[in-house]
Amino acid sequence: MTQTLLPFLAACTLVALSPGPSTVLIIRNSLRGRRLGMLTVLGNETGVFLWGLFAAFGLTALLAASEAAYDVMRYAGAVVLVAFGIQALRSARKGRKDGEDGKDGKDGKGGHDGKGGKGAASGLEEDAGAEAGGGVTGRRAYRTGLLVNLANPKAGVFAMSFLPQFVPSGAPHLPAMVGLAAFWAVYEVGFYACYVWGVGRLRKVLSRAGVRRRLEQVSGGVLLALGVRLALDG
Repeated sequence: MTQTLLPFLAACTLVALSPGPSTVLIIRNSLRGRRLGMLTVLGNETGVFLWGLFAAFGLTALLAASEAAYDVMRYAGAVVLVAFGIQALRSARKGRKDGEDGKDGKDGKGGHDGKGGKGAASGLEEDAGAEAGGGVTGRRAYRTGLLVNLANPKAGVFAMSFLPQFVPSGAPHLPAMVGLAAFWAVYEVGFYACYVWGVGRLRKVLSRAGVRRRLEQVSGGVLLALGVRLALDG
C-alpha cells in the first residue's frame, strides 16, 4: 500500500501544482474571505471526487469514446469559464468606478480623525470577508467551485487515465479506484487550503482597491482565455 500511495501522492502534488481555472477561482474567492475560499476548494474537490467515481464506473469512457458527448461538455465548459471571466472583469470595472466615486474613502469621515481612525480601520479589516464578498454567499462559492470542475471534460478523461495507473496489482478495481479518488480529493483540500491561508495572510496588500482591481482583471482575463482555449481545443 505504501509503495502505491507515495507515488500517487507525488503525482497528486504535480497535478495540483498545474495552474488551471479552479486555481484561479480559488485564489479569487480567497480574496473575498477565507471561508469563501475554503468553500470554493470544497466545491472543486467534490468535483474531483465525482470525476473519480465516474472513472471508476467507466462513465468517463463515454467522453473519450463519443466525440459528440465530449464536444457538448467542452462547449458547455467553455461557456461557464467565459461567463465567470466576464463576471470578474465586470467586478474589476465596478471596483474602479466605486474607487473614483469614493476617492478611496476621503470623504471627511475616513478614519483620520485621531479619535476613531484606528478603530474604524480594525473594524474594516475584521469585516473584510463580508464586504469584499460582493454578495457572494458560501453556497454560491461552493457551487461555483463544483461547476467549474465538472464543466471541464478534460478532467474526466484525465481521471480515467490517471487513477487506474495506481491501482495495486490484484486489488479489486472498483473499491481501489473509489478509494484513490477519495484520497485525491482529501489531499487537494489540504493542498489548496495553503493557497487560501497564503492569500489571507496577504489580504492587507491584496485588498487595496488598485491591487484588487488588477487581480480581478487578471483572473477574468485568464478565465476568458481558458474558456476560449477549451472551446477551440478539439
